[in-house]
Parts: sequence; C-alpha cells; structure tokens
Amino acid sequence: MSIDERTLFLIKPDGVQRGLIAIILGRIEKKGLKIIGLKMMKVSENLAKKHYEEHVGKPFFENLVSFITSSPIIAIALQGPNVIELTRNMIGKTNPLDALPGTIRADFGIEVGRNLVHGSDSPNSGIREVSIFFQDTELMDWESNLSEWITES
Repeated sequence: MSIDERTLFLIKPDGVQRGLIAIILGRIEKKGLKIIGLKMMKVSENLAKKHYEEHVGKPFFENLVSFITSSPIIAIALQGPNVIELTRNMIGKTNPLDALPGTIRADFGIEVGRNLVHGSDSPNSGIREVSIFFQDTELMDWESNLSEWITES
C-alpha cells in the first residue's frame, strides 16, 4: 500500500559548489518524484539550528551548522507515495563509503562530512522539515500528466 508523504530534500553546499545540482535534480525527475517546492537559498544560523535541533549538544552539531550555512543550498519539497523511502534509497547511507553503488552518496561522495544531500528520515520529520524551509505559499499542489505511467491508481 502506498502512502502519500512529504519530504525535504536538500542539495547541500558541497553539491552546489561541485556543480551537481542538475545531475541530482535529474535523478529526482527521472525517478518520477513530484517536486512541489524548489528554491536556492542561503541558510541562516537560526534556520540551521532549528533544522538540526535533534543534534544539539552532540560533538558534531557546530560543524553541521557551520557547513550548511557556508554556501547556498537547493531546498526541494517532494510529495508522493512512499517518497521518504524512495529518496532515502536514492541518497544512500550517510557515509559514502558504506552507500550502495548507484546512490547519490556512493556515486559522488567521499566522506561523511561532505555527503552532498539530505533527506527527511520519517513522515513526521518530512512534515517538520518542509515547514522549516518552505512557507505554505511556496508549495504547489499539482498533478503530472505522467503520474499514471509511474504509479498505479
């Protein structure tokens, strides 16, 4: 049974700086995932701390905040059946050395601290994270004419 979900997908500063935006967006589109929000932005320190609040007090928290605020990112809101599991499978494990070939992190990443992308890890995280990065007015609910060729109704 497929469940309609929302997820936040970020192309982090290393993905932007390395010129991988089009390649990563292409993978999202080729998979047939529905983009309902998309923007390039510079993450403020306050936004970064809100996004990573579950890691407050951990030794790597300051590095996460420093890195995500160091350069522009691409924020993408995706919606669709099982979109969280689908994107997590496309992304690969956190450490690129452990990620399966064909995933974004395995194909383009080298180390944990520069792993290119972020994807929400649960339906609750997806709702929370999309609302942190997007206002409701920035999200578009639309139907693709291709949807019948991608998923069964």
